Amino acid sequence: MDVGLAGRQARTREISSLSTRKSDVTEKDAISRYVHPLADRYASKEMLRIFSPQHRFGTWRRLWVALAEAEREMGLPISEEAIREMKAGLEKLDFEKAAEYERRFRHDVMAHVHLFGDVAPSARGIIHLGAASAFIGDNTDLIQHREALLILRARIVRCVGALATFATKHRELPTLGFTHFQPAQPTTVGKRATLWIQDFLLDIEEIEFRLETIRFRGIRGTTGTQASFLSLMEGDHAKVDRLEALVAEKMGFPRSFGVTGQTASRKVDQALLATLAGVGASASKLGNDLRLLAHLREVEEPFEKEQIGSSSMPYKRNPMRAERICALSRHVITLAQDPAFTAATQWLERTLDDSANRRVAVPDAYLSLDGVLVLVENVAKGLVVNPMVIQRNLEEHLPFLATETVLMLATQRGGDRQELHERIRRHSMDAARLMKEEGVRADLLERIAGDSAFGMSREELEELVDPRGFVGRAPEQVDRFLKEWVDPILRRYSDHSMQAIGEADVRV
Repeated sequence: MDVGLAGRQARTREISSLSTRKSDVTEKDAISRYVHPLADRYASKEMLRIFSPQHRFGTWRRLWVALAEAEREMGLPISEEAIREMKAGLEKLDFEKAAEYERRFRHDVMAHVHLFGDVAPSARGIIHLGAASAFIGDNTDLIQHREALLILRARIVRCVGALATFATKHRELPTLGFTHFQPAQPTTVGKRATLWIQDFLLDIEEIEFRLETIRFRGIRGTTGTQASFLSLMEGDHAKVDRLEALVAEKMGFPRSFGVTGQTASRKVDQALLATLAGVGASASKLGNDLRLLAHLREVEEPFEKEQIGSSSMPYKRNPMRAERICALSRHVITLAQDPAFTAATQWLERTLDDSANRRVAVPDAYLSLDGVLVLVENVAKGLVVNPMVIQRNLEEHLPFLATETVLMLATQRGGDRQELHERIRRHSMDAARLMKEEGVRADLLERIAGDSAFGMSREELEELVDPRGFVGRAPEQVDRFLKEWVDPILRRYSDHSMQAIGEADVRV
């Protein structure tokens, strides 16, 4: 990673908070420099930490310590004092000095090798021994992927928990179903919420698979042949294998890639960002559904007491959180293309056209999706249901949806099905025409009750179109789904690692 960029990122965070560390950031700087919205408005502090320069370059140093320790265990002449000084200097990162070294050497890794040597002078001669730049770069990338995936999984579980509470509360509340956004057979508010949950459960499965299969790049040298390490181990192949296993183990990886070129396969980024795009698709589907429901005024996102929906139309309650969910999700989905193109265009053992793209696309995808999931949880916990609006919409359309039931019952009482079908078709068309042309309430039930061919009273028809009789097994499906699919996930991730991910602030 470009150390100059790292320094600018560090100062960007200072700018956003108007801090003045070392007096090199002024209030004028704060309004004259670009601040990335993902850091300033959307992503959580947990995700920002993972992609911060402090954490990234601190991980470089932890990798160098793991390598030195493993090499010492394998018999190389590395002193305890060198290891001790390296460990003591892990967090002593001077980014200004790093930038000076990079201007001098024109190489970010060597800049940090020298910077680390400044705080661990006994280790100066063995830092990065046998390694190539990809040892720290790629392995750090993989560690960041793993840590970021853990945060995303925790956030998705929190979203599932909030939606499960909502689904339980509204398991029986009938609501008009829609296909093609046209009125269809009723469902329940709770059942609709389980559709959102189902998508997120599939995402959790996908993330679990990625976490189980993510591998360490390992110690591979310049083109992946491990020639430098074979030399260090005096031609002993078994020792090279053991050295690599030791380093991977120290960094928490049970396995390394079978082979690499200079870098780990860029298909890793491609696969992981495709997984993130899948989560983005789930979140966007929920966001779009909420936007449609807000238009119908059936279900609305949280709206704070003094929140302004529109600068020119004070009455409005725009679904701005759902819209933001969709907007950021779109960015995540789009970013999945970047690593796909990168993986497709890597030449032979390695080219460098991946570097600049990856340092933008990968963090952006994680930071964006983190912001999306923060919003999803916030919205899910504060959804407002308007039962009277839902009932009014049902009453308007349910008579038309109940015509098949009316037809079957009248036929069972001796009516001619074909004649009754034609009669009910004409009544339906006439009632719908009045609704559209004159804006009056549908009078379909009155028309059927007044037609002697059906032999049904208005009271009987009213009882027949009770919405609870049209939702099928929706309430029972909610109960079963939550018990068999959702509760096990919530129990599995109810440990301290979940509690460590806080509910981030939502800046609307």
